[in-house]
Amino acid sequence: MYASDVESLETGGESAPALLPVADNRGLLLGTALYSPYSQIALRLVSHEAIGGRVWLGLLESRLRKAIAGRAALLGENTNACRLVFSEADEIPGLVADRYGDLVILQLLTRGLDSAAVRDACVRVLREELSPAAILERPDPRVRELEGLSAPGLAPLWAKDAESQLTSTVFRLNGLEFFYDANGGQKTGAFLDQRANYLATANWAERLNTTGRALDVCTYQGGFALHLARVCRQVTGIDASRASLEVAEKNLERNRARLKAEVDWVDADAFDLLRDWSDAKESFDTIVLDPPAFAKTKRAVEGALRGYKELNLRALKMIRPGGLLVTCSCSHHVGWSDLEGAVASAAADAHRRVRILERRGAALDHPVVLNLPESEYLKCLVLEVD
Repeated sequence: MYASDVESLETGGESAPALLPVADNRGLLLGTALYSPYSQIALRLVSHEAIGGRVWLGLLESRLRKAIAGRAALLGENTNACRLVFSEADEIPGLVADRYGDLVILQLLTRGLDSAAVRDACVRVLREELSPAAILERPDPRVRELEGLSAPGLAPLWAKDAESQLTSTVFRLNGLEFFYDANGGQKTGAFLDQRANYLATANWAERLNTTGRALDVCTYQGGFALHLARVCRQVTGIDASRASLEVAEKNLERNRARLKAEVDWVDADAFDLLRDWSDAKESFDTIVLDPPAFAKTKRAVEGALRGYKELNLRALKMIRPGGLLVTCSCSHHVGWSDLEGAVASAAADAHRRVRILERRGAALDHPVVLNLPESEYLKCLVLEVD
């Protein structure tokens, strides 16, 4: 519930409470919500009943256990990393927890969760359910400012070995190994939402026989590139972050025995490099476009669509006939029709015929709630280009 929708507010004191009862304009109770006095999202419903702090902590613990249990089937010998809790999609608004091997990373993204009692409850459940080596809190700086959150301590919330202060590890996705550092990278450190799309892209490349030369644009730490390197002859990954490419190189060396391709990394701006390469008539059998979120607000959508069109136009000019294009958007403000429209416009300008093979989203550990469109943020088009 947005702040602009609130007609009146009674907090009962000077300090903002974590929970508030919510009623409609007739005075009928709608439920109880987490309250954020500084955020544009003022209220996040956690119960349709009137509840207090003790009951809410009990609900939080039970929902956290349910979310973890629901991910158990996704973990095994080949994959030991996943999103354990996905905020509203798991009925715990503002709470995100990711597992990377033996580390668990916690994010508390709303003012109503910013308390020692909530942290203690999360740590207790995560320890009992997963027995990790350490549990760390990693704040989102932008959200922390918008929500007026406190600054978390630098030490782990809990560590099996209190003296080691473990903050890094190696985790597995689809049989490949990746380095993880809780003090670096984007989001909580890696992009677990693309796990199934990494695998699907390599499978489609094999199916279409586009396993010659592959390009991974905005490769970050090499997720798509290394999965393609298991089936392709040559793979190039592009990213504007030198630090990310250094991790990608470490990941490459870690998995060298599992890969068949020659892999190289290019430190460059994707727009500039793709323009130069398409003008120079470079060609690839498979291209992946996985840019960062271009539209973090509704006002940014128009400019974002120009960016998506430009990237796809350059890629379409470089793909060989019969080639594979996998193009992604992680902007929830950009809908399916927006993304498909941008790619269709690029295809028309490039004079290429494009067929949709699959529409894909985030991995199953990032569930989509039907009446919560924000939970369907990741969109992935798998395309065959004539």
